[in-house]
Formats: sequence, structure tokens, C-alpha cells
Amino acid sequence: MAPYRRGRTVNATELLNRRSSGITDAGTLIRQNMKVLRNILLQDNRNFIKVWSKTSKSTIMYENGKIYFENYQNCYSCVHSEPQVLYKLPKRSKLEKFEDALLCQSPLDKTLASPSDHKPSLLALTANNWLYRLSAETGEELQRVYLSSNHKFRYLGWEVSQEMFYVKSVQNKETPLARQAGITQNAVMYLAIFRVFPLQIVGTMEISKKVFGNGVTDVVLSQGVLAVSYSNKSVKLYSFEHIVHRYMKEKLMLGEQSSLLGGKTVGEAPFGIPVNIQITDCPPVLFEVSCSNNGVQIGGYPWHYIYTPPQKDHKGTHHICSLKDNTMATNGIQNMNCCSLESDGIFFHPDDSGRIIHVGPTTINVLKILGEMNRVLPSKVVEDFSMMTQQNNNPTSRVTVTSSGRTVKRRFHQLDDDPDQETFRMVEYEDELDLLAVVVTNGEEGEGRAHIRLHDNQSGQLQRTIDLVEPWDETYRHELFFDKDTIVHIEQKNTNFCCHVYKLKAYRK
Repeated sequence: MAPYRRGRTVNATELLNRRSSGITDAGTLIRQNMKVLRNILLQDNRNFIKVWSKTSKSTIMYENGKIYFENYQNCYSCVHSEPQVLYKLPKRSKLEKFEDALLCQSPLDKTLASPSDHKPSLLALTANNWLYRLSAETGEELQRVYLSSNHKFRYLGWEVSQEMFYVKSVQNKETPLARQAGITQNAVMYLAIFRVFPLQIVGTMEISKKVFGNGVTDVVLSQGVLAVSYSNKSVKLYSFEHIVHRYMKEKLMLGEQSSLLGGKTVGEAPFGIPVNIQITDCPPVLFEVSCSNNGVQIGGYPWHYIYTPPQKDHKGTHHICSLKDNTMATNGIQNMNCCSLESDGIFFHPDDSGRIIHVGPTTINVLKILGEMNRVLPSKVVEDFSMMTQQNNNPTSRVTVTSSGRTVKRRFHQLDDDPDQETFRMVEYEDELDLLAVVVTNGEEGEGRAHIRLHDNQSGQLQRTIDLVEPWDETYRHELFFDKDTIVHIEQKNTNFCCHVYKLKAYRK
């Protein structure tokens, strides 16, 4: 057989024949499978059909083909033609309820000691400070770790680049009574950091006023840095590697004894995990910026950051600067100049291309940064492609003439995200199909309706449109997930939540 030539159009049948012949490696096979699925998905005789709906009194979560109800107690799988119950956990008391959870999947390139470590698992944090590792397929308990009897842990977060996650405590706030008595609370919060594959403890650290200063409002761990937000609208970044290397007093192992616990076992109740990363002085600040809502994003190539200055005259603008020397990029101030209830959003593209997605009510701009690491001139922000709604072509007049001939002038312009007009609501990226799913709403017929526009991620070209059957009320919260052949729409209606599932189906015209 002649070798496959790149650039030649190959139909799904030929790709399937090549797969059955065994002439492709694993990576190529997965890419070709996704190419086949994408071609099928975009065919005229295929459409996404609503196959299932379910309501709940509590928040509904979706993650990687699984829908979680009743605070992660009930799990449904979306693998089949319509969702099916995967498992239901026994009811838990208020003390044992799940406060937060993360879905954890092991890498394919590692050999792990325990077979259970290779299978997807759910990391769940309980109200009484237990960290559980449950099988994502059966709900079976695989492992449990007791965190602390002294600190109340409540939040879970990923540090994906380092294959770690962290558990964050609630913030210790000074009460008026304590302040009046002259009692100062030095500790602000605690972080417990774990490695995954298999589950191992890195350590627990205290975030204190003495070390990090007054006004700490939040702490997150991301991209190898500890990001600390302050009430004065500033964000400071510290090297997590430096902190561990300099301040770790003792390496800990789950299930083994620790001198910091007086010889007691790490991860067992009531001892938990001791503070073994004891920060005594402020680590070097890698980066600092003042920004609105403590929001700063880092990404791109070369490295850049996006922020909005805290001053009022910068409201609605997004500044893109080089992380190396804080130089503003040419065309680095992005402003949609939109008049809307919901503010525009901007973020680095999740496809790791270094591009930027800027989403407004009527326009979506995909931007790219042109620049080199050692270049003297500043980098430049240019448009890669843009998407627009139909309402841009029909601006609403501020002057209306009544049937009697009287001219009435509106006091205000119509909002850009007015429910009666086509409006962009959100953008989701399907990485395996390399498609952008853009949710567009339109209430021209008196009832809010939504459809999903699928765009090619590289060119922005519209591939197809999918209508959602259920109404879309903008006064409530919505989430949408596009996952290969499945679309999941989760909405809130007053105090109830509802989950709608669409599956790719073939139909005859």
C-alpha cells in the first residue's frame, strides 16, 4: 500500500480501512478516530436530538461523560444513547456530606503500583475533613485520608501542570469581639497539597499575615506558583517550588509515622496531616500587579498576562502585557465598547495555542500574539478571526413614530445583550474535535431561544448550527458542555435545577 500523503482529503471509509489494517500507531489512531467522528458530526443527515431531561433540588454537575446529582451521591453515565445510572451512594449525614469534588484520571504513560490507580476516580472532600478517593465507575471507596481536627477544609483545586491538587480551608476572619479584646488572628487559611498517580501528600502550609501581610483575601496554586490576592486589589505570585525546597521541615508519607505528630500516623483521625511546610519569612515575589477584581491571567507565547487596571477610567478594558518586562503589547488594550448588563469576557485559549478569546455580546474575537522571546520590540496583538451576531447589521433606532404620527425618542440605547436580539452567551472548546461551540440566544418570538454554532477552531468558519429545544431564560444561570457526540445543558429555574442531554443521531429527510 502506498504511504499516506498529508494534505489529501480522506473520507471516513478510508480512515476506517487504514485502522483495521493496523498501519497506524496509537496517537495517529486516536487523531484519525476523532477526524472520523468530526466528519460524521458535520454531515447533513446527522443532528443532535434531545434524549433525556432530569430535574433536581440541588446543584447538578457534569464532568467527562458523567452527570452528578444529589451532591455527587448519584452518578449517571452519558456513554449510552441516553444517560443511565452508573451508581448511587448511600445517603450521608450532614457531617459526612461532600463539600467539593474533583474527577481524577491517571496518565496513560505511567505504570502504577495499584491497579485501582489506573482507573478514573472521584476525589471528594467531606464536611468533617475527610478526603475520599472513590471509583468513578462504581462509587467504591478506594482510599481515605483524614486532613485535620484543627482547620476546616472546604475547597478543592487542580494544579494540573504539576499533577497536583490542593485542599483549601475556610478563611479565618477576625470577629469584632476578638478585635475589641485585642486578640489578633495570624493564620488566614491553610493549604494541603497532594500529588496524584498515586495519591501522596506533599504537605500542609499556613498562609499567615505575619509572612504574607495583611489583607489576604484568597490563595490559589497554579502553573507552579502560589497566587495570593489582597483586598487592595493586588495579586502577588510566589514560586511554590522555592517554598517547598526552603521551608519543608519533614517529608510526609500517608500511613506512616511523623515526628511532627509525636510519632502518630499521617492521615489518620484524629491527627490528620501536620503543617510540615513552615514559612517563617516572606518568599521572593516573582510578579505583582494591581488589577480589578483580583483577576490576572497568564498565558500565550512568549508569556503574557491579561488584567484590567483597578481605576474607574479603565473599566471595560483588558490590558495585555509581556510577563518578561511588563511592556504593553502593541494593540494590547482590548475594549469591546459594549453597552450590556453582562460584561465581556477574555481568556487565553484552552487549546494551548497561546491565542486569546475575547467574548462580547455581539462579537467574538480570537486574537494571537506576535513576538519572540529575545526580541527588543514589543509584541503585537492581532486578530486571527472574528465572529459576529446578526444584530450588528440592524442597529435599533432611538426614534419611534407612533400610529398617530407622534415622534417618541428613547432615553436609552437598546442594550447589546438585550434578550430580544441575537446575543453571544458563552463559548466552549471541544479539544478532541477541534471545534468551538458558541451559544447564541434570540428572543424575537417572545420566548428566549438558544442555538449552538459550531465553528472550526483554526479558521473560525461556521460548520453547522444546532437548535436547543428548551427555552433559554437569561435571568437564570446556565452551563453548557460539548463533549464529542454529547451536548449537556444545565439550567437553574428558581430553586430547581434541570439537566438536558442531546445525543448525535442519524435521521432521514
